[in-house]
Amino acid sequence: MDAAGFVLAGGRSSRMGSEKALVDFAGEPLVAHALRTLRLAGLTASIAGARSPLECFAPVVADHEPDMGPLGGICAALASTEAIRAVFLPVDLPLLPALLVTFLLKETQDEGTAVTVASVAGFAQTFPAVVRRAALPWLRAALESGRGGCFAAFQAAAEGMKKSVKVVPIERIVKERALALREELPLQCWFLNVNAPADLLQAKACLAERNPPSR
Repeated sequence: MDAAGFVLAGGRSSRMGSEKALVDFAGEPLVAHALRTLRLAGLTASIAGARSPLECFAPVVADHEPDMGPLGGICAALASTEAIRAVFLPVDLPLLPALLVTFLLKETQDEGTAVTVASVAGFAQTFPAVVRRAALPWLRAALESGRGGCFAAFQAAAEGMKKSVKVVPIERIVKERALALREELPLQCWFLNVNAPADLLQAKACLAERNPPSR
């Protein structure tokens, strides 16, 4: 496959109060869930940025410039890979189905696309994102300019490459893959960011609704 997967795990975890990548969810740390999602989509999986030792889970690509947010991790990852495309998944989306990553990968095979993301109810989601490695110079320029917002950097890279940011409505994905997705969680759970203890409780509640305890 001409694509590689990266879990973005370089955040400060300030709202969680502890290292988010290592927070337990359903018996495993969040980083393990994210890596599994990428692997189930058929990708090799690495970790981009880390504030604690995570090498026991997967290879770690260190941020060239720490504390520059997820865009710094994206740039470091793209510089480290020979794959034509890279999939970026934050460490805090444990309920996202691997099938969504697979679908986005297929959608980004169009040579006119620089970045591919999904949208929910008309609102583009920054992650997961499929990014062409050729976008690196423009993404690095956005990082160095201090404009660290990922989606704005994606748009700038697409403009510089004379390509597009492709936004795929998730409702279309659900419609086309209804049978394959029937075992997945409800759509409203997919993009639940586990940034704080309250979010963790909400994510656990989503799982409990799908898997109620047996009597």
